[in-house]
Amino acid sequence: MRSAARKAEVERKVEVRRERTTLARVARAYHERVIEPRRTWIHSREWIASLERHVPSELWHKPIDRIEAPELLDAVAKVTVKYPETGRRVRQRLELVFADAEFRKLCAGNPGRAIREKVREQCGGRTTRCYKALGYREVPVFVARLRAVPGISARALEFGLLTAARTAEIVGARWAEIDFASRTWTVPAEPMKAREIHTVPLSDRAIEILESQLGINTRYVFPSVRGKGTPLSNMAMLECLRRLVGGQTTVHGLCRASFATWAYEAAGAREEIVEACLAHKETDRVKAAYDRSQHHAARRRLLQAWADFVNGKAPMPNVIEGDFRSPREPALSATAER
Repeated sequence: MRSAARKAEVERKVEVRRERTTLARVARAYHERVIEPRRTWIHSREWIASLERHVPSELWHKPIDRIEAPELLDAVAKVTVKYPETGRRVRQRLELVFADAEFRKLCAGNPGRAIREKVREQCGGRTTRCYKALGYREVPVFVARLRAVPGISARALEFGLLTAARTAEIVGARWAEIDFASRTWTVPAEPMKAREIHTVPLSDRAIEILESQLGINTRYVFPSVRGKGTPLSNMAMLECLRRLVGGQTTVHGLCRASFATWAYEAAGAREEIVEACLAHKETDRVKAAYDRSQHHAARRRLLQAWADFVNGKAPMPNVIEGDFRSPREPALSATAER
């Protein structure tokens, strides 16, 4: 009886220890022991925040020795499909955490390493979602060069970058959609991918671009240079982009993917705010209506912070402390990030 009791007690302690060594606890311990002492405080903070933000809660709080490669692959692939660079970093960081846990006999095997090729197989062919994009740290230098380029294509490209809009929405923008009083651009449903009206808050620089376009054409904000009363060609912005950076990025990658990566990794923005800026369709109609009505102010603050960042301005504290941000993930300043 005593032997059985001792065995039961040992098993109980092992189970208690297992429950305490969740992925979250192990990752934070590794971060505190290895990452914080060796990296800048900005990189250190972003390192752990990326895992807290993108690893699903059911995995994050699961005992690390019970996490299997297929479920980790599902989680990482979901991020990688939407934000390739972020997904790559999350997988690499998870591999380091599991390697340390394996060394300390907290788990057997390294699912983070096991899924390395599987992520490439699963996400590599999804070219419709994995767009080439400039790293957000490179965008301010690019914008400085872009602003020195004359012409409507350059202004349209910068406007698209500031509004995180798609090409069809930018070239089809009409003056009837612009409200200078409320500083908004209301894109009709027709050019929108989700086929829903989308209201875009306009930053100070976006307004400046619009004002510079006044008087060129009475209908289109960015008219064709051929002067036939037609909008700018779909290829005009891409050609302008290629002249500046070659094939490093696409218009979609620059205007949307670079913004999204900055919003998540540097600004620490909440997912629903970023998704609302990108006009990604919410399948829950009630939630979608709520988001549209509640997040306008937060989107305005986020897009203004993005405009300040890409134009090389250090954001003011009242912009950084916006309600677009997750309370557990403080934003990085533009100056510090560069």
